[in-house]
Amino acid sequence: MPKQLTVLDAEVCCAPLATAAVPADAAADVAAAFKAMGDPVRLQLLSMITSAAAGEICVCDLTPAFELTGPTISHHLKVLREAGLVESDRRGTWVWYRANRSRLAALSAVLDVTPAD
Repeated sequence: MPKQLTVLDAEVCCAPLATAAVPADAAADVAAAFKAMGDPVRLQLLSMITSAAAGEICVCDLTPAFELTGPTISHHLKVLREAGLVESDRRGTWVWYRANRSRLAALSAVLDVTPAD
């Protein structure tokens, strides 16, 4: 005879990790940004851009850090830009990148597990 599971009315043992769930309409956008960061090269590029001392960095300073072709680096930067994680400006021959700090802060909030007061 199979055992039956009895559910008892009881208080929840612990509070949920997040104070609010990500709304369904925003989940796809948030997931796309995290997917863009899911590639090791893109994550390294984003790290270099966010930690640039002047707040921005030239693509000419990013490319030598990798054993990849220029077009491959450009593709990764395009993915980061399309995900809204970085912004760019062309200055002559070179493109300068800076982190979209408000977008990164919004993504960080999704991962925030500090207990609510």
